[in-house]
Amino acid sequence: MTAPSAPITQDVLTIPRKETASERRNLVGLTREKLRDALIEAGTPEKQAKMRVDQLWQWIYQKGVRDFDSMTNLAKAYRATLAEAFEIVVPEVVQRHVSADGTRKYLVRIAGGHEVETVYIPEDSRGTLCISSQVGCTLTCSFCHTGTQKLVRNLTAGEIVGQIMLARDDLGEWPEPGRAPKDETRLISNIVLMGMGEPLYNFEAVRDAMKIAMDGEGISLSRRRITLSTSGVVPEIARTAEEIGCMLAVSFHATTDDVRDKLVPINRKWNIVELLDALRAYPKLSNSERITFEYVMLKGINDSDADARRLVKLIRGIPAKINLIPFNEWPGAPYERSDWERIEAFADIVYKAGYASPVRTPRGEDIMAACGQLKSATERGRKSRAQIAAEAGAAGAGA
Repeated sequence: MTAPSAPITQDVLTIPRKETASERRNLVGLTREKLRDALIEAGTPEKQAKMRVDQLWQWIYQKGVRDFDSMTNLAKAYRATLAEAFEIVVPEVVQRHVSADGTRKYLVRIAGGHEVETVYIPEDSRGTLCISSQVGCTLTCSFCHTGTQKLVRNLTAGEIVGQIMLARDDLGEWPEPGRAPKDETRLISNIVLMGMGEPLYNFEAVRDAMKIAMDGEGISLSRRRITLSTSGVVPEIARTAEEIGCMLAVSFHATTDDVRDKLVPINRKWNIVELLDALRAYPKLSNSERITFEYVMLKGINDSDADARRLVKLIRGIPAKINLIPFNEWPGAPYERSDWERIEAFADIVYKAGYASPVRTPRGEDIMAACGQLKSATERGRKSRAQIAAEAGAAGAGA
């Protein structure tokens, strides 16, 4: 049995809300170790636990099966035992928007009725899924629409990896019965943690979700196909190299502390020098090829020739490429996109200094799915720290 998928037949699809309540534990998002412990606690003999983990892992993450009755290599009685104690549930897609350029944006509902956004970007040679790690964000970057939405809570590992699974549902990417996963064409070939939230402020859940995504017996994405984007949470950068080992991108956006303090306020805590010191160690620690510097082009703010020259001087000695991102405007944005001639001149200086400097083509602007535009419409209110902690605890219970 393959997971359900449905072709998109219209630009916007709204799916009615489903109210569900279950005391069963969700298996999605449990690492192999946690899954083993959960099975033993539910009565699986310890000697069988590893084999059962392997079987369930392949059904859930390789084949996309959500129904225990369809797991035909498990005894019928054992399937019934699993169904009593566990469930296999991914977040709920409540809206799907399809851009004129083929980009898909999913409004995804998670536990507590909160919503995040997930974006799929098809390209000729690959398909990239941009996933979220928090509802809202704490960072308040002044050019980012998501930053205007206050943090509600962290996502669980299941809610993070579940975004990959629901996108595979929608794209019909799970293998057909009798067809080996290695023979399929990957529609989702790359994952970027560049959606809503700062991944390194939700480190453990992001780490566990990415371990699941990289597991060779399941979704099986190479760590070089996963990019984590951070605004510069310096203490967690080395930990990311050691415990995840994926590619790293940094939201840089300025070449002086004065400007970066305004654009990326976390810079007031860890300034450019501290950030660059941490980044210099990252490729060696993680065996990554190079770090991506993301640089949004803001007219008259950070796009001068002097900025370009400072940038290449600052990153000297770091294996790097610089992604130049034309600013994606949103209602009430305080900035304008740099003129195309100015972007090209900036890119030319960076390129002549020996760095790749691709200019990112804006995708999904017509559905507010482009970089820096994500914001769930239902999460605008300020919440207290106590509310955030309580909701995060409730969502993570049993994980």
